[in-house]
Parts: sequence; structure tokens; C-alpha cells
Amino acid sequence: MRRSQQHGHDYEYNPDYDPDHGYGPDYAYEPYTPHEPMDPNEPHRPRRHRSRRRVTAMAVAALLTLTLLPVAADRFVAARIESRTAKAFQEGMDTPVEPEVHVRGFPVVTQAASGPLDHVDITAHDIPARGTTRPLPVSELRLRLNGLTKSDDDSEARARSAEATAFLSYADVSNALGLEISQGRRPGRVSAVVLLPLGEEITVTTTVAADSGNRIAFDDFAVSGGALPGVGSAVLDKVFERPIQLRNIPEGLHLRSVTPTADGLSARFSGHAVTFRPDGEAQGDV
Repeated sequence: MRRSQQHGHDYEYNPDYDPDHGYGPDYAYEPYTPHEPMDPNEPHRPRRHRSRRRVTAMAVAALLTLTLLPVAADRFVAARIESRTAKAFQEGMDTPVEPEVHVRGFPVVTQAASGPLDHVDITAHDIPARGTTRPLPVSELRLRLNGLTKSDDDSEARARSAEATAFLSYADVSNALGLEISQGRRPGRVSAVVLLPLGEEITVTTTVAADSGNRIAFDDFAVSGGALPGVGSAVLDKVFERPIQLRNIPEGLHLRSVTPTADGLSARFSGHAVTFRPDGEAQGDV
């Protein structure tokens, strides 16, 4: 044995020392045994993570059901209201087909239970004109009604306020006036072709404006393409001296403006306490 000194400490060296760490050739290792395949006929316990997924899926499905059921029920009520409103409007306005009706806002069930419907949009087509004096049909009428209610006996419906846009085709305006009408070159004006007694033809332009009582007025004539003789002035005075009366607009709506477009006249309306009656009595004299 030999003694050595390092860093102030004494160490003894033994050449016969052979430490045994337990990893020699006689160390016993247990043989590896693979897992035996599971017998398909033997019941086994499902894995927990799959069960958790199943529970989560069921919870999501239940949540979706609770969410979608009220939406489906509300949509069913809205569809019934829209259908009944469309039939009543068709009967009152005598349209060939039912209008498009859309009840806006959610939930509709609460609105119907409390009374007025917040917002209802109606789009109707081909509303015929009443009366025999220069009738002017409405090609399309778009209504936005606010606070729509109906009477207890279903005899009428009333909107707290409403806005509307009516489209009047130039073909219908021409038939009502007896002149060929088209859009003028200047804003706010229309062009009219006038046939004179001797077969001559001249073109005049005139302004279009909203008049009281839901009437469309024509004024400020200007001749283009020739001179207007006295007989021509008489023809124009006879045609345009009286505004055209619109007789197929719901009661309570008032004409605010008329704008010539490429295909016809666009008339804008607004009003309060706008009333719809199935028999159409209120609209006949407007």
C-alpha cells in the first residue's frame, strides 16, 4: 500500500482493490415478455380519454340543442306572421302575387307577445291603379315599416312610421299621359315626344316634382329640336295642366320626392300612422 498526499489530504492506494458495481457477467436480467393480445371475447374497460371525449361531445350537442331550439321556434313564428301579412297585403292592394315580407329583429316571439313588431320589410310588385282618370300602376313598392300592429278583429294593420320607395315605369307613365316619356338629359327632367296635328314631331323636356296629395307634377317646359307652335303649347297645357294622382299608396304615406331614372320614376314616401286595410278602402281615394 502506498500513501499519497494531495491538496493537504492523505490517500492510500491499494492495487488489489476491485470494486463490484453489480453489472458483471453474473448479473441476472429478467427476460422481456411481450404483452399478450387481448381476447376479443373478454370484456375490457374503455379508456378514460375516450369517455371524456364522448361526454364532451354530448355536452356540446346538448348546448347546441338548447341554443337552436329557440331560434327554430322563433323562425317558425316569424314565418307565420310573414305569410299572414303577405296575404293581407295582397288582398288589400290587389296585387297579382303575394309580396315578399320579412320580419326583422330577434326574438320575434317576444315582439309578437308584447304588441308591435319592431321592423317589417315588404316588397310588392305590379300594384294596379284605382280610378279611371289617368291611372298609373306601381311597378314595385318597397316598404320599411316600424312598430307594426294589427287590430283585434284583424280589420287593419298600422305602422307607427314608415318609409317607402315606388318605381313607376316610363311605359306606364307614357300610357297615363298619352305621350312618350323618357329620361331627360338634365337632372330632374323628363323628355316627352309631342305629335303635332300636321304630322310633325317635336321633343320637349319638363321638370318632375312631388305635389301635395301624393301627386306628380310637371312644369317648366323647354323645347328641343324645333319651335313649339301655338297648337303645340295647347297640347302640352292639356296634358300637363293637372298632376298625376297616385291612387295605390297606403294611407298615411306622403310623397316627398320624385327622381327620373334611366327606366322610370323613383318616388320616395314617408309618414306616420300608416294604415293597411284588407278591403283597400283607405287607398282608393288617396
